[in-house]
Amino acid sequence: MSMATVANGPRRPELAAFLRSRRARITPADVGMPPGPRRRTPGLRREEVAQLSGVGVTWYTWLEQGRRINASPQVLDAVARTLRLDAMEREHLYHLAEVPYAPQPAAAARSVGPEVLAILTALDLPAAVYNSRYDVLAANALYERMFPALRAASPRQRNVLWQLFSVPSCCCVMTNRDEELPVLVATFRGAYGRHVGEPSWEGLIRGLCEISEDFAELWRSGDVAPPGSRIKVVQHASIGKLRSVSTSLTVTGMPETRIVVYSPADDVSGKLMDELRTLEDPLIGCPDHARPLSAERARQAALGNPEPG
Repeated sequence: MSMATVANGPRRPELAAFLRSRRARITPADVGMPPGPRRRTPGLRREEVAQLSGVGVTWYTWLEQGRRINASPQVLDAVARTLRLDAMEREHLYHLAEVPYAPQPAAAARSVGPEVLAILTALDLPAAVYNSRYDVLAANALYERMFPALRAASPRQRNVLWQLFSVPSCCCVMTNRDEELPVLVATFRGAYGRHVGEPSWEGLIRGLCEISEDFAELWRSGDVAPPGSRIKVVQHASIGKLRSVSTSLTVTGMPETRIVVYSPADDVSGKLMDELRTLEDPLIGCPDHARPLSAERARQAALGNPEPG
């Protein structure tokens, strides 16, 4: 930990005031310490914050006084943990201390709230909520008619990558799979960088590599890409070739989660989407292997993979 000085600026007084206000709201009981002698001010003492953070008392005192000292990310994180800062407060601390901010990785979301579900229901276009692992957290009826295999999937199989790579290439719904699948895997890898070593991510990657040599080869390529709007060409066994534009919308308050909406890319696809709205038992698979959704659901139930409730 360096005590080298840095230039003073308008952020230093604000940093001092912010740290004092955060310290004042934490009581000794909150951190498992005895209250001790009568305190003249609320909250923890400076020396207690320093002790709990593993830093020197003088250094922390100087930091809270707004003096010209450097702070490393490791030390700021230790102080943030002691003061129980949430994600927004931690980011604010970094900015005030003039240290480059590195967001902490958030766990992939596993569910959505009623407000987001209401939005999906209200949309008259296929739409679903994806997390950064491409798990389908929720979908409206039109999306499930567009990708009917999802309605028969077990919880583990409700994942875009799993749906595309676990079937023979002839039954893959993406007709432009040679263009789409490499981009999809590269986008997935871009998100994976924030979750390396997490069991849920490593297990998904391992499972995909085991069921699909195509995925394993794309994964070995190491390519990385950001998410973005693209033309997706879906070969639907019931209605034919549907061209759509996928648009991703960030979900506020749900890190690494987005609503993906599919809109027709042309007039022909617009008419096909109208047909999609009336389908009750869409077909799954390619023209040679197509089977009704009802038959697939019965098959999954027999395998012990009933449709999740």
